[in-house]
Amino acid sequence: MGTVALAVTDGMLHLELSLAYEVFASAPDAVRVPWYELVICGPVGVQVGRFRLEPDFGLDRLPEADTVIIPGWADVDVDPPGELVSAVRAAHAAGARVVSLCTGAFVLAAAGLLDGRRATTHWAHTDVMAARYPRVEVDPDVLYVDNGNVLTSAGKAAALDLCLHLVRLDHGSSVANAVARRLVVPPHRAGGQAQFVTAPVPAQDDHPLAGLFAWIVERLDQPLTVEDLARQARMSSRHLGRHFRAATGTTPLQWLLNQRIRHAQELLEKSDDSVDAIAEATGMGTATTLRRHFNRTVGVPPDTYRRTFRAALFTSSVNSPNN
Repeated sequence: MGTVALAVTDGMLHLELSLAYEVFASAPDAVRVPWYELVICGPVGVQVGRFRLEPDFGLDRLPEADTVIIPGWADVDVDPPGELVSAVRAAHAAGARVVSLCTGAFVLAAAGLLDGRRATTHWAHTDVMAARYPRVEVDPDVLYVDNGNVLTSAGKAAALDLCLHLVRLDHGSSVANAVARRLVVPPHRAGGQAQFVTAPVPAQDDHPLAGLFAWIVERLDQPLTVEDLARQARMSSRHLGRHFRAATGTTPLQWLLNQRIRHAQELLEKSDDSVDAIAEATGMGTATTLRRHFNRTVGVPPDTYRRTFRAALFTSSVNSPNN
């Protein structure tokens, strides 16, 4: 899938750097698709937190990458290094997809890549960014923003969400889910969710809803109601709603709909089933219902999604260095 370059200089945050490395360095064992070539670009002997890092190449190699990722920037009160800003700007001009994680958005803003665009960063620094870069439309209430070839994320966990989003764009949701399983994190949080929304699946095995989520996913083809879920969880519908809101940031039925849409994406990517068959397999009932909810959630009709995904997959295969 081309080269992913992590752009680093002194003052980068090591967590965001590590998250990106974990996602793009190697494919999960079960995945059999051309993977990314990951390189680290920066000055010799970069100090990242308390660690010293030896990059593979200098920043002058960024324009040769297909995707450039800028991890979080530790001190937003200090302007990022000019050589980093210039290299990122040159990479974008050369056609690279440029991505910032957390406060790495300040580097993109300094390079002028966010002018006239919607962008986000860690909620604690959105006011600073908006004041310093008034031409940027700063959105403090989302996990990440995808502008096509320029993407920005909020902090920490949202940075991982954006990395998984990139894998989903390049390889489809089933591969992104495999990466998420390897990292033991929820497979998908849409970028438009609020930054304070908790993880869609509780991490604790003893959570009251821990067993319910798996039970639901195994029955997506069935017409489930809130009463069905409450009965399975052995609690009242009102009690279930409170637990669901605390665990996922949304209602039981909205979460169920999101899982149906996610499953529909996988079937559109991996099978030749008709939209009618996929509607039945995902519990949507009819193709009309599936198309309405899919279009509203994903932004395109199911047929368009399938054509676009398969065209992108074909292009990736043709351009693979193994071909």
